[in-house]
Amino acid sequence: AGFFDNEEAPIIVGHSFGGFATILAGALYGERLAGTIIVDSPVNPPDRQHSPPSRRGRPHRIYSTFEQARERFRLAPPQPCENQFILDYIAKMSLKEIPGGYTWKFDPSIWRRFTIGDPSERLRASKCRIAVFRGEYSVLLPEDIGTYMFELLGKAAPIVEIPQARHHVMLDQPLAFVSALRALLADWEHSDPTRRV
Repeated sequence: AGFFDNEEAPIIVGHSFGGFATILAGALYGERLAGTIIVDSPVNPPDRQHSPPSRRGRPHRIYSTFEQARERFRLAPPQPCENQFILDYIAKMSLKEIPGGYTWKFDPSIWRRFTIGDPSERLRASKCRIAVFRGEYSVLLPEDIGTYMFELLGKAAPIVEIPQARHHVMLDQPLAFVSALRALLADWEHSDPTRRV
């Protein structure tokens, strides 16, 4: 779809499930990327394996009104969020009108169709610069998992903790997240990559 058609190699930033797709892209196509940034996507050690969500992939429910559908919007995992305006925007952009009402845009069978393989091996196999962002209070990527990922990456990639953030980092602390991302990208713009394998 033209992803690699530009002269400048892209940098991918992926959060949660998107972070696993980003890890896979770094392992498979990293030599064509300028870098990957994984945001609160935990790669667990062997003694602490985590199962992905059910692969059943139930069809989406249809709601008769937009308001009914919006009321069902939830963060997963559940957490409080003080920035309601951001949640409202995401909910609005996550719904589509269909004959008979409104439903979700996301693919309910995504977990059946996507497999990363061994996440630890994929992370270790990254062929481009990589950084990991985590929320200070994340239930999915606590400090010890960040340390494990740091070790998998040969202690050569930054693990950036966003203060006061839970798993949904960019919802909890959008300004801190953007500031950290800008600082990292500014550094990458003028420094030499060390993660080309």
